Amino acid sequence: MAAALEAERSGARVIIADSGPMTTAPPELVGAETRVLGRTTVVGYYDDNYLVAVERRAGHLGFGALAGVARERVWRIRAKRVVLATGAQERPIAFAGNDLPGVMLAGAAREYLGRFGVLPGRRAVVFTTNDSAYAGALELAGAGVAVAAIVDSRRVPGEEWVSRAQAAGIEVLAGYFVTEARGGDELASVLVSPREGSVGDSRELSADLLLVSGGWNPVVHLFSQSGGTLRYDESLGALVPDESPQAVEVVGAARGDIDHVGEVLWFVPADDYSRHFVDLQRDVTVADIWRATGAGLTSVEHVKRYTTAGTAHDQGKTSGALTAALVAHAIGATPGEVGSTTFRAPYLPVSFATLAGRDRGALHDPVRITALHQWHADHGALFENVGQWKRPWYYPQNGESMEAAVLRECRAAREDVAAMDASTLGKIDVIGPDAAEFLDRLYTNLISSLAVGSIRYGMMCRPDGMVFDDGTAIRLADDHFLITTTTGNAAAVLDWMEEWLQTEWPDLRVTCTSVTDQWATVALVGPGSRAVLRDLAPALAVDKTSFPFMTWRETDVAGIPARVCRISFSGELAYEINVSAWYGLALWHALMSRNITPYGTETMHVLRAEKGYPIIGQDTDGTTTPQDLGMTWIISKKKPDFLGKRSFTRQDTSRPDRRHLVALLPQNPTTHLPEGTALLAHNKMVGHVTSSYTSPTLNRTFSLALITGSHPTLTTLNGTKSDVTTPVLYDPEGTRRDGHPDTVDGTSGLVLDTRPERRSPLDGFFAEFDGVCVREVPFLAKVNVRSDEPLTPANTAVTDGETVAVWLGPDEWLVIGPSEVRGVDVSAQWAVVRVSGGRARELLAHGCALDLHPEVFPAGRCAQTLLARAQIILVAESDGFLVLVRASFARYLAAWLLDAASEF
Repeated sequence: MAAALEAERSGARVIIADSGPMTTAPPELVGAETRVLGRTTVVGYYDDNYLVAVERRAGHLGFGALAGVARERVWRIRAKRVVLATGAQERPIAFAGNDLPGVMLAGAAREYLGRFGVLPGRRAVVFTTNDSAYAGALELAGAGVAVAAIVDSRRVPGEEWVSRAQAAGIEVLAGYFVTEARGGDELASVLVSPREGSVGDSRELSADLLLVSGGWNPVVHLFSQSGGTLRYDESLGALVPDESPQAVEVVGAARGDIDHVGEVLWFVPADDYSRHFVDLQRDVTVADIWRATGAGLTSVEHVKRYTTAGTAHDQGKTSGALTAALVAHAIGATPGEVGSTTFRAPYLPVSFATLAGRDRGALHDPVRITALHQWHADHGALFENVGQWKRPWYYPQNGESMEAAVLRECRAAREDVAAMDASTLGKIDVIGPDAAEFLDRLYTNLISSLAVGSIRYGMMCRPDGMVFDDGTAIRLADDHFLITTTTGNAAAVLDWMEEWLQTEWPDLRVTCTSVTDQWATVALVGPGSRAVLRDLAPALAVDKTSFPFMTWRETDVAGIPARVCRISFSGELAYEINVSAWYGLALWHALMSRNITPYGTETMHVLRAEKGYPIIGQDTDGTTTPQDLGMTWIISKKKPDFLGKRSFTRQDTSRPDRRHLVALLPQNPTTHLPEGTALLAHNKMVGHVTSSYTSPTLNRTFSLALITGSHPTLTTLNGTKSDVTTPVLYDPEGTRRDGHPDTVDGTSGLVLDTRPERRSPLDGFFAEFDGVCVREVPFLAKVNVRSDEPLTPANTAVTDGETVAVWLGPDEWLVIGPSEVRGVDVSAQWAVVRVSGGRARELLAHGCALDLHPEVFPAGRCAQTLLARAQIILVAESDGFLVLVRASFARYLAAWLLDAASEF
């Protein structure tokens, strides 16, 4: 406590972790910079003064614990200096019958009496080697326990304590041992005998309680975990701290400063040691130790494992020193030469529930949702998990089965018009003078020849020539592209791009910025899509001549600024409409007001499979090349090099019997082949099914598969036969992507009376608790800015009052403010939440590993980190924090903050 008081006076932050029910800290210590953690045990001491403590917060309250309050809490502490005042533990003595109920350490009896007001027995005998047990005997006698005798192994005990005991009417038997505890199911009597060289007769004392004190062992477990070395103190008969490589100081009894030092006695000599227990939890006896050393074991670590001593709940806290001393006695060494077993974390058992944390239900892992998610949920969509995304799977109506719903959605897309939320597709903004050259190196096909205003489908391969991802490249300007990726690979592709730029091609002047959450994307699909778009975008010429396939246009759709792309993943006439995520729901409402059928990912899979379009990761694996997919056309012969090109000439990659993509038509058109089904030809496995669906257009089931060789028919293990055909089962000529012969020409000329509603990710979320306020700060403009020159110091947020420049990396800043700034617009990509109040730091500490103390993380400081396992940008303000989280994670994080604040 003196060290804590001195540290606080110097201005340091202090944490006092007291394993007891309350701290004994003086009032002057409990200041603004001191945190007192009662019922808290440090269970691990690691490198760089990193400590882990467990606080027991509600167990002592029973049914009075508040709802929502975690019963236990894990604290992770990084300290500049550590003071260990861990005290000492009483050690036992091995004698016959010392495992009987009623035999306990003297300190335990004092704890029962002083802390809980419980008398552990009615008639007691005390067996001790030191003065400390006398105090316990006197306390028990004062509480009404009849103390028959104090059996002191020392021939000359402490005179003062003997006098006090005799004055209380307690007999002191000096120079005696307890040679046996007797009884059946519990202690009934104690046999005491004079030790060798002492005068007296053996006596049997009636007792139901025997208190034992064999001396004290400094608690050196945490010190040892810190990397500290130990030395043996002959006078104490115990290991004490020596040196540690870390900034730690040990004080008090833990250092060996023990008042009641007596003689060292490990066991009472006897002819038979089979009832002299060393480890009461493992039933290990002195005889077991002798057996181990007799078998040639001299290492205490080996003896521990041979006998299991010290492997139960207390991990050798009472038996460890005794075991080492017995090994030393058996092999003729000193306890200091034998040493101790390794003191490993945790110091005390920690429950799995404590390590796992509070049960947060659906909040156990971050969930990503699109700007349209609530509409999907309100209209009965069932969702599938695609990574962390929740994507609408299908929309059952009136109790429809999945098959019926998907068939209905497919017909709408093929025969009329349908719409899908495609916002989860990865989107990466690639900009710079060398952007085209960079993409030429990444993609197998030529991107640099793409005209501004045009789109090209592309495929990426790893250096080994295997397919990595596919998507589109949209050329926005000579030096500016928007790249789309598969939903599941968005982060991996961005990492891939950054890795090559940083490690192999640092000379290329290119920057890559994820804009996945910035855009809400709606796929408008079907023969009727042109008419719908013509009405919603009056200024856009939608005929196929003015707006050809694989081009894009900027216009207003339903009064919302949009980027419209003529892309089709279904083979039908289709458009992908991209708007700011703030306006995504407004766009969707405008479409749904025209009775358009929404469809989900299952229908998307059916439509693309009918056209033979593969899904990366489903119809491919880590051994599939573009040639295996029948896509040799996507490999450029004009480029000097690209990732994977050299591997295409490898013998294994170019051999003719590689697996290739085909379609299967079961001879029974109603038979569904499960995905993964093994395919046989002449009783030999030649491939497997990758995708399998029922098609309303084909009026039958069909599958895609990867197979080797050329076979007209394949068989499954259960005998189902399927005909093998080309993967393109629908519209092989590719005419439907342009729609019907133009019956809708030019622009509509309509003037829409629309005022689209702007929606923030959290709809103005606000919550207030005791000491903390959490609210969204909506509709701030946010722009990613790149510069080779440092604009602000690292890890800082610089403000001029309205605009804040947040440092994200050596060449990247996020500028936030009320007005537009030039750069990559990511305004709708980020939700902004302000957490303020006196307990804001405490709330964030529930899920953020950063030290947010003002001295370490002052106002103006910023960091990219994790909160509740979601990636955030954290900015410290004078009265709290700004939390920037990607819009798709916003509702998850808001729910998590509410849950974490529920105990305030």
